Parts: sequence; structure tokens; C-alpha cells
Amino acid sequence: QVQLVESGGGSAQAGGSLRLSCGTSGRTFNKSAMGWFRQAPGKEREFVAAIMWSRALTLYADSVKGRFTISRDYAKNTGHLQMNSLELEDTAVYYCAASAISSLPSLNMSTSYFTWGQGTQVTVSS
Repeated sequence: QVQLVESGGGSAQAGGSLRLSCGTSGRTFNKSAMGWFRQAPGKEREFVAAIMWSRALTLYADSVKGRFTISRDYAKNTGHLQMNSLELEDTAVYYCAASAISSLPSLNMSTSYFTWGQGTQVTVSS
């Protein structure tokens, strides 16, 4: 069974940084892209960032543009989300997901992804 596993969540102060990672347990699988979504209490899951796996093209939500950086280690089959200048509003459970879609503009939709991680909590305090 293929699973995505997030790591690196935790607590940080506003203005601080955290780095999330997303790896694969079980057998490897082909994917065209990896995305990060987040869900805050009482809110719907929202898109954060995505990266095309082969060409490393990236897409960001406006709310994180300039603060977050998505990347991937092609050899290790691992994705990362570097989060800088954290804000209180960044507090949420963060999920990574894999997509078979090769269209970058489509990667901001949760329906474009076929498998998800279990999520990792990020808490930002003042």
C-alpha cells in the first residue's frame, strides 16, 4: 500500500520558519506533481503550493507567495515546503498529496490529487 508521510510540523513563533517534508512509504509510484494543502479549524481545506515533479514548475496560493517555497528532491522522491515569515493565520494541519495531472493550473484543486498524507500540525503563536 502506498502512503505519503509528512514530517516537520510543530510550533513556531510568528515571523519564524518551519520546513515540512513529504516522503513515500511502501512501493514507489509515478506522479506528475506534488501539492500541499492546509486545513484550519472550522475552515475548508485550501491549496498552498504545488510542484511539477519532472520540471519543478511551481504554483502558489496568493496568501503564501513570497513566504513559502516548495521544492522536491527527485532522487529521494521527497517533497519539501519551506515556510518562512510565518503568520498566525498559517496555523493549520498541512497535507501533502500526489497528482497524476500534468497541467500546472489544475494543481490548485484538491480533486486533482489521487493520494494524500495523514497531515502534520503547524501552530504559529505570537
